Amino acid sequence: MLTHKDSEPEIIGKGTWLDSVAQRIIERERKLGRLGEVIRVESGLGASGVPHLGNYGDVARAHGVKMALESLGVKAELILFSDDKDGLRKVPAGLPKTLAKYIGHPVSNIPDPFGCHPSYGSHMTSLLRDALDQTGIEYSHISAVEAYAQGLFNRQIHTILSNSEKVGRIIKEVLGQEKYTEVLPYFAICKQCGRIYTTKALEYDASRHVVKYSCEGMQLRGSFLEGCGYTGEVDVYSGQGKLSWKVEFAARWSALKIAYEPYGKDLIESVKVNDRIMEEILGEPAPYHTRYEHFVDKTGRRLQKSVGNVIAPQLWLKYGPPQSLLLLMFKRSTGARPVELKDVPSFVAELDNLEDVYFGKTKAPDSKDEAKLRGLYEYVWNRKPPTSPGPHVPHNLMVYLAKVAPKGKEESFVIEKLSGYGYKVDQSDPRFKQRLQEAENWARDMETTATPELNIRLDGPERDAVLDFATIVSASSDDENYIQNVIFTTARKHGLEPGKLFKTLYRILIGSESGPRLGPYVVAMGRENVAATLVRAAKKVGDQ
Repeated sequence: MLTHKDSEPEIIGKGTWLDSVAQRIIERERKLGRLGEVIRVESGLGASGVPHLGNYGDVARAHGVKMALESLGVKAELILFSDDKDGLRKVPAGLPKTLAKYIGHPVSNIPDPFGCHPSYGSHMTSLLRDALDQTGIEYSHISAVEAYAQGLFNRQIHTILSNSEKVGRIIKEVLGQEKYTEVLPYFAICKQCGRIYTTKALEYDASRHVVKYSCEGMQLRGSFLEGCGYTGEVDVYSGQGKLSWKVEFAARWSALKIAYEPYGKDLIESVKVNDRIMEEILGEPAPYHTRYEHFVDKTGRRLQKSVGNVIAPQLWLKYGPPQSLLLLMFKRSTGARPVELKDVPSFVAELDNLEDVYFGKTKAPDSKDEAKLRGLYEYVWNRKPPTSPGPHVPHNLMVYLAKVAPKGKEESFVIEKLSGYGYKVDQSDPRFKQRLQEAENWARDMETTATPELNIRLDGPERDAVLDFATIVSASSDDENYIQNVIFTTARKHGLEPGKLFKTLYRILIGSESGPRLGPYVVAMGRENVAATLVRAAKKVGDQ
């Protein structure tokens, strides 16, 4: 812990919320007498659908806390637990409808519809692992299939099933659910039909560690999937079944010695149940938790596969560097987070601002803010920041140049133009090549311009001139010279120096006070897009 003079605020670790969480975990582990051990943090993945930013964020936040623990001088490990024994409840949007015949089957027993992995479950897990690898997140992966087969949870399964009556009462008290006062919190894979959630565990023979079950069916959204009627038994040590999620978290925490796991607000009750199972049934302290809210779209709806408004992390990484995605995850921990792909440029710009603070080009308001911003920068670089700042070229300028560059000569054209605009770019810097590729992807795929620069102040005539120019641009033709000349006439109409209006337009549209000729720029970026950006900027600034 870093302590400054009495007149200055106390700064924990690197000054971020991640460090505050890590400090609380360390204090708790010290009280439990476990501080000399490796502190393990965990994040789980349901492998029944295509991973999205929310799934990625679960792991990224745990990774951030793991890094903060290491920054505070303790050994830590991140466990990624893939629930690839989960049963398929519906066919996710965009996947082959032929998967419907596998509803109710464990995802690890379903063929990969793309033919590149051993199973459907391993394919979905690989998508998240790919995103984690692209962003430099280090973790130890544990598959539910392998964990159950290897007997990792045997002690916990036996203890939970041997105390099933007490378990049922705890679940009823927390959730108000009667089900587990009548059946066991365990699902066997039916030997006859191969489904998992259609089975009902009826009795546990502790001497043989065997569960007797019947395949009766499962409730789906708006329908019921009939079971095959088979009755039989399964050795719970064989890996041919799994615990209900109402107790499985606790079994994982116990077997893997997990000290911390964050969770989303939709799992509040699940965590309460499993905390009590951990403490009252398994006789161990539950992990430390932090709760976060989910990402939502601009309408406030949670990002969900069933709604169809999800963003895959790979898609974000197509347009922004890995550090911009980690910044999205680490920037703050509370409140619902509206996010869409159009936000990528603003996070890239914020990353550049962090870099300026880190390398002393700009100053933070005070020592606490400076520590937090510097710490945040180190964490988005996975505690391995570069030794020098990278290229800070406004996103819209890069996109414009990528749009108009001669095919096959994009890199040399962009570098030459940037040099003419006063930007010094190291052609050998891989960060520049990456930014250029991301700008080319954006120019090819996206229709709208970036978020306007809001750190400007417009007086009455300037604001009126910007709105006037936006109106003319939206109604004019794609005549580059006409649009260029309109800026001069608009400036004179409102009593402004043309140079001042040009600078204002550049700052709104590009984030710089100079750049390419605005006539060609407006046409290349789309007149309606440019007009909308100008109006949005003028109204927001005007309302301040």
